[in-house]
Amino acid sequence: MPAESLLDRYETYRTRRFLKNEELTAHWLPNWRTQKRRRALAGTVMTLLATMFVIAIVSYFSITAAVAWLPITLVFLPTWTCLQIVSGRQSDAPRHALDEREITERNSARSIGLSVAQTLLLLPIFALLFGAAIDSLDHQSLAYSAGGFALASILFSGCLPAVLLAWNRPDDDPED
Repeated sequence: MPAESLLDRYETYRTRRFLKNEELTAHWLPNWRTQKRRRALAGTVMTLLATMFVIAIVSYFSITAAVAWLPITLVFLPTWTCLQIVSGRQSDAPRHALDEREITERNSARSIGLSVAQTLLLLPIFALLFGAAIDSLDHQSLAYSAGGFALASILFSGCLPAVLLAWNRPDDDPED
C-alpha cells in the first residue's frame, strides 16, 4: 500500500478534528436548529454584512463612519458563530465527514460564493484603478473605502455558502 501523501494526512486530521468538534457542539443551541431560526440567523448575518458594505461606502465621504465597523463586528462574530453551530458547519466540512448529497450541496454553495467574490471584488479594484487617475478625488479616502468594501466582499462571499446551506436545509427528522 502506498504511503499517504501530505494532503491525505491533512484531510484525515481535518476530518478527525471536525468530527470531534461536531460531537462537542452537536447539542449546543438546540432550540435554534429549526429552519425558521436558522433563517433568522442567516438574515441577521446578511443584514450585518450589508451594513458593512454601507459603512465602507460612507467612509469615503466621512472617515469617522469607519468607527461603526467595531460594533457591527462585535455583533457579527457571535451571530456568525451561532449560525455555524446550528447549521453543523456543513459549508466548511471536510469531504469525508459528509455524504454524497451534502458534498454536492456544499460544493454548489461554495461555487456560488466564489463567483460572488470574483464579481464583488471587481468593484473596489476598478474604483482604485480608475480613481487613481482622477485628481479631484480624495485618494486616501478612496483607498480606505475600497479596502473596507473589499473586506466586506470577502466576508460576504465567505459566509454565503453557510448562509445558503442554513437557509435551504430542511428541519431534521424528529425520529433521528
